[in-house]
Amino acid sequence: MDTRNIILATALSIGILLVWSVYFAPPPVLNEPITSELSESSDSNEIDSDLGLGSLDESIDIIEENEILSLEDSISDSDRIEINTPGISGSIRLNGLIIDDVTLKSYRETLDENSENIRFLSPLKTGDGHEVSFGWIQAKNSDFEIPNRNTPWKLISGSNVLNLNNELIFEWKNKTGQIFQSTIELDDEYLFKITQKIINNGANGIIVNNAAKITRESTPTLSGMFILHEGLIGVLNEELEQIDYDDLAEDKVYNFDSQNGWLGFTDKYWLTALIPEQGKSFKGIFSYDKNYSAYFRSQDSVIVSAGDTYQTSNNIFIGAKEAEVIDAYQEEYNFYNFDLSIDWGWFYFLTKPLFYIIYYLFELTGNFGVAIIILTAMTRILFFPLANWSFVSMAKMKKLQPEMTRLKELHKDDRQQQQQALMALYKKEKVNPVSGCLPILIQIPFFFAIYKMLFVSLEMRHAPFFGWIQDLSAKDPTTIFNLFGLIPWDPPSFMIIGVWPILMGLTMWIQQKLNPAPPDPIQARIFMFFPFFITILLSQFAAGLVIYWTTNNLLSIIQQWIITRRVNVKTN
Repeated sequence: MDTRNIILATALSIGILLVWSVYFAPPPVLNEPITSELSESSDSNEIDSDLGLGSLDESIDIIEENEILSLEDSISDSDRIEINTPGISGSIRLNGLIIDDVTLKSYRETLDENSENIRFLSPLKTGDGHEVSFGWIQAKNSDFEIPNRNTPWKLISGSNVLNLNNELIFEWKNKTGQIFQSTIELDDEYLFKITQKIINNGANGIIVNNAAKITRESTPTLSGMFILHEGLIGVLNEELEQIDYDDLAEDKVYNFDSQNGWLGFTDKYWLTALIPEQGKSFKGIFSYDKNYSAYFRSQDSVIVSAGDTYQTSNNIFIGAKEAEVIDAYQEEYNFYNFDLSIDWGWFYFLTKPLFYIIYYLFELTGNFGVAIIILTAMTRILFFPLANWSFVSMAKMKKLQPEMTRLKELHKDDRQQQQQALMALYKKEKVNPVSGCLPILIQIPFFFAIYKMLFVSLEMRHAPFFGWIQDLSAKDPTTIFNLFGLIPWDPPSFMIIGVWPILMGLTMWIQQKLNPAPPDPIQARIFMFFPFFITILLSQFAAGLVIYWTTNNLLSIIQQWIITRRVNVKTN
C-alpha cells in the first residue's frame, strides 16, 4: 500500500480524534449554585438583577419588544465621553458609565483601504450589541441606592476625551450620603484600568461587592472551524474554561470560584475580558437569558463603615488578540495565563514558539508568505534524519515491488505462505515495511501545530504574499473554472479552486509516483484520486496553509528523488 497516503490518512484521522476530544467533549459539570449574604437565590437572572450594572431583564424587554435601533440612534440616546487612543476610538455612555462603542483603529473589515475599521462594541438595542459595564452589588433590602445602568454620572476630573494623557474621574451621589467615584484610564493598546471608590458619608455602614459584566446581545457570526473556540472563555481556578454559545444557551449558567484569572468573550481575532484584581477571591459567572453574559463579583463582601472610604481596581481588555500585546500584559501585570486567550490548542508548547519564530522571520523579510516558506525549510532540516530514514525505506520497498508482486501471484491461493515469503524477502533485503511510517508519525503533532498557528494568528489576517495572494488568512481567490480570471464569470464558492491548491495537488501526485504503488489494483485506483480530493479540500483553506503544504511537498519531492536515485545506484 502507498505508505505516504497511509500516513496522510492516519494524520487526518488522529487530528480529527484529537479535535473531537478537545472541542466536542461533554460539557463540564456545573459548580454548586451561587449563595452569599448578598443573594438568597441561585437563579441567574435574579443574581444579575442585583448588580449595580443593570439587569438582564431590561435587555430582554428590548428584544421582546423589537425595539431595535440604528447604531446612530442608540449612540445618541445618552451623553457620552469620547475615546481616542492609538489603539481604539469610540465613546463611553455616561448613563450607567457603560463602554459600548469601540472601534479598532488598526484593523479594517476588508482589504479595501476605504473599508470601515472593525467595530467591536456596539450598544444594546442594535441587535448585535456588545457592551462592558462595572459597578457594585448590594445586599437585598438595603436602605441605600447604588448606581445602575441608567445612573447619570458626572465627569469631575479630566477632559471630555479619554486618551493616553487623560485620567477621567466620574462621580454620582445617592440620597443617603454615599458618594461613588469611578476612574477610567486607557493605555495605547487595549487595556482599561477601572478604579472604583465609595466614600460613605452616610449615617450607617453599608455592605457591597465589586462587580463587572460583559453582555452580548446575540450570537455573533462564527468562523465555523471546529479547531477554533469562539464563545465564552476564561481562566478560572487555574483551569482554562471554554464554553460554546449553544451550550450556554442550553445550560443557562456556569459558576466558578477563583482567586486569579479572567473571563470574557473570544472571537477568532478579538477579545473582551474582565480581569479582577489577581490574588483576591471572586466568583466568575457565565449566564444566558436572552442575552449572553460573562461577569464576576468579589467573593468577600466589604463593609464600608460610616465615615470610611473603600477603593478597588480591576482591568478590562477590549481589543485585538495580538500575541506580543497579550504576552506583555501577562508579564507586566501578572494576569494569570492571559496568553491562553489566543487559542494555541493542544500543542501549545509547539504552536506558540512556532508563531514567534515565524514572526521573527517576518520582521527580517517583511513578508509573512516568505516567512512561511523559510519556516517550512527549517522544519525540513530539523526532521531531515527522520525523513531520510523514511524515504530510504520507501525507495527500497519500491525497488522490491516487482518481486513482491511475483511472490503474491505465486502464492495467491495460500495467504500464510504468501506472508512468509514476503517476510523472508524483507529479511533478506534488510527492509522494514513499517519503518517509513514511524518517522512521519512522530512529526504529526509538529505539523498540526503549524496548521493551528497559521489559522489562529491575527498577524496573518490581511497579510499579503505576492501576486494575487493579498490575504494569507483567506483562501486563494483564483479558480480554474474561469481560467484564473480570463473568463468574466464568478463561480460559486465551492468552485474556487485556485493556483496554489492546484500546485499543492500536483506535488502530491508527484510524491505518489515516487512511492511504492499499492499492489492491489482497487487500492491503486482509489489512491489515484487522493491528490484530487486533497486539492478540493484545501482549496477552501487559508492560502498561508496551502503555501506551507506545497512548499513542504516540494522539498520532500527533492529529498525523496535524490534518495531514490542513490538507492537505485547502490542496488544495481
